[in-house]
Amino acid sequence: MRSFLVTTAFATVLAACGGTVGQTQTQTTSLETRPPNAEGQAPAFAGQTRAPEVKSNVAYEIQTMAEGLDKPWGLAFLPDGRLLISERPGRLRILATDGKLSEPVAGLPAVDARGQGGLLGLAVDPAFSRTGLIYWAYAEAGAEGANHTAVARGRLTGNGVENVQVIFRQTPSIASTLHYGGRLVFARDGTLFVTLGERSILTGRVQAQRMDGTIGKVVRINADGSVPKDNPFVGKAGVHPEIWSIGHRNILSAALDPKTGKLWEVEHGARGGDELNQAEKGKDYGWPTVTYGEEYSGQPVGDGLTAKAGMEQPVYYWDPVIAPAGLAFHDGKGFPAWKGSALIGGLSSKRVVRLAMKDGKVVGEEHLFTELGERIRDVVVGPDGAVWLATDNAKGRVLKVIPKP
Repeated sequence: MRSFLVTTAFATVLAACGGTVGQTQTQTTSLETRPPNAEGQAPAFAGQTRAPEVKSNVAYEIQTMAEGLDKPWGLAFLPDGRLLISERPGRLRILATDGKLSEPVAGLPAVDARGQGGLLGLAVDPAFSRTGLIYWAYAEAGAEGANHTAVARGRLTGNGVENVQVIFRQTPSIASTLHYGGRLVFARDGTLFVTLGERSILTGRVQAQRMDGTIGKVVRINADGSVPKDNPFVGKAGVHPEIWSIGHRNILSAALDPKTGKLWEVEHGARGGDELNQAEKGKDYGWPTVTYGEEYSGQPVGDGLTAKAGMEQPVYYWDPVIAPAGLAFHDGKGFPAWKGSALIGGLSSKRVVRLAMKDGKVVGEEHLFTELGERIRDVVVGPDGAVWLATDNAKGRVLKVIPKP
């Protein structure tokens, strides 16, 4: 296990990543003290894993805004401040600004809620004030027990959606109830990124490197489901033109960097190997050829490679894992010490991981809200800078984190 000692110069860099007067940031060794699952693996560069602990010493208050929800999965704000909430069994709710929770929104298609499936990620049309459109990802049943991730959109009216269109379906459809992905992120140019898992089973896993399907990929589509002309593989024979990047395992966290407009994602590894990536146009992120961590059996993944020419290294990885779900970048409003940080929800780790970022690299890690003891499924930042969390329970909650005077 590698330990990273913090020098005075390094501390200065960390302070530049969000430290403010009256809110100190202290640096120590790594938060993670357990040995990695995969013995003998070494990071490709210093700081790629087990970054130094930072403490922002921020005083906050956690408020329960909604409760009794059945495994809330996705959160998305409407322009008027109302909050969309997806429940995995297939219900969409709206939390009004006065705290009233709506009945399930009518008009959504049926979902396949077996295993990890159901109603998943949400997005609001950047031109919502004109179009009224909302978007959602979900597991859709196929023929003979197969299924796949799909994306639909519809016009939100009152407490229903109308003119529902399915604008994307993952291919091929296979018989698995795992690893759907399902986060939706609008780019600045109005195109839509969709994260897609590799369905866990071997039939799907091997397709993360294939170009004739969209399993284990990030895809980029126009808002109506058509293919952007500048996608990296448009016009190439035998390649799905929706593909943006390949070699992904199961992406349950994705967001745009507010400074650069680039897409970041955090994906699940197996036993170890959760990784933070900047998902760039046309690149290969390695799964299952290269990865950190190991199989749940304790055996190597494939040939046990952590690097190979032509395959991207993660910006950061965790071994043991945090089980990431949800990602948001904080602009510092209300929480100046978190400015520029990436906030990542944790399922089995039951926390939010704050990564202090500098020039696209991780320079520090902090664990937040551990007192909740709940699985965190999504993290978003509200218009006023408050941090909103969805807890993954049969009686799940939506929580709001605000500064405490």
